[in-house]
Amino acid sequence: MAILKAFKGLRPPVEIVKQLASRPYDVLNSEEARIEASGNPYSLLRVTKAEIDLPEGIDVHGKEVYEKVVENFAAFIEKGWLIQDTDEKLYIYAQTMNGRTQYGIVGCNNIEDYFNNNIKKHELTRKDKEEDRMIHVRITNANVEPVFFTYPANKNIDQIVTEIVSKNKPVYDFIADEGFGHHFWTIDDKATIERIIEIFEKEIPSLYVADGHHRTAAAALVGLEKRKNNPAHNGTEEYNYFMSVLFPDNQLKIIDYNRVVKDLNNLSNEELLQKLNKVFLVEKKGNEIYSPASLHNFSMYLDGFWYSLTARQGTYNDEDPIGVLDVTILSALVLDNILDIKDLRTSTRVDFVGGIRGLGELKKRVDSDEMKAAFALYPVSMDQLIAIADTGNIMPPKTTWFEPKLRSGLVVHLLD
Repeated sequence: MAILKAFKGLRPPVEIVKQLASRPYDVLNSEEARIEASGNPYSLLRVTKAEIDLPEGIDVHGKEVYEKVVENFAAFIEKGWLIQDTDEKLYIYAQTMNGRTQYGIVGCNNIEDYFNNNIKKHELTRKDKEEDRMIHVRITNANVEPVFFTYPANKNIDQIVTEIVSKNKPVYDFIADEGFGHHFWTIDDKATIERIIEIFEKEIPSLYVADGHHRTAAAALVGLEKRKNNPAHNGTEEYNYFMSVLFPDNQLKIIDYNRVVKDLNNLSNEELLQKLNKVFLVEKKGNEIYSPASLHNFSMYLDGFWYSLTARQGTYNDEDPIGVLDVTILSALVLDNILDIKDLRTSTRVDFVGGIRGLGELKKRVDSDEMKAAFALYPVSMDQLIAIADTGNIMPPKTTWFEPKLRSGLVVHLLD
């Protein structure tokens, strides 16, 4: 069962919350972060991507950057831009996109649930990325950014959340620059907090990492380090827990995560189409953007035209939870077999484009001659994600894209 804990959150004053709350560290590169935080001293990007306060071109993993992280985080607290709650609380964080709102519980999860697989994963992590985030957790002694979890929807939790948000105004309520609404409530009643914790413990069998596998691993590993380095460890210390936002699975929607390729492996356009026709039903759609219509249907943009590619029967395995995924089908039938792109994690011939950018971004990158062809996929479902995690399988790289992204800075968890 899932362990949930209340905590004394570190939060910004209402007057600056919109300026302070930022997109996650891994959604922007350093140049984009500099632009986004320009003229805004409150932006939490100055803590999560502190290189923006140092000369351009600096090593983002260098000593100077990590020193700047510590300096800026301390300044945020000293200046009263982040103030700690006096009592342990749970929180509700809701997001609105395109008229749809999802409601998450903000709390802390036990690192034991990560190591015993009560928190289930669907992606592999890279050690270099883990270590970068571990350094960030160590030097701030905090979970500055939450991780994004999901859980099997529970009517008792839904009822509590509905009652709180219907009877209380949010303490934070703003529309961020990308147009998404962010709403935040504190849960102050101790009986309600205890009841939510009890429901998670008794009724929620597992949690699932939706977004933030590296942050989850880093938080758990730093907690383990602190445990080993504390001779007086007793299991109640705050470092045994890390901050998450937990959303019911029936409120989440995964959007597409698409691919663009730099070359056709010395094939002409005609030769590529001939090879594709052996494993797909290929239909030329014209100049208008074509979106995949269903599972196993793909769209391709090539030389100014859009195509529909429907995988032929027998080219994939319906009984294999990984083999049936469209990312696997595209990787095996096209990227590997035809284009000779073997390893999506290391190849420089392929890039990935989150569906939030729209299929127009694929067209733009091909029309500019930066890329030779683009492939759009039908989104993975939450049922597929959970089935894969439950069976201990791992999705291929860059399979899921969740939107809206969590805003960092609405609440921070200190490890002591």
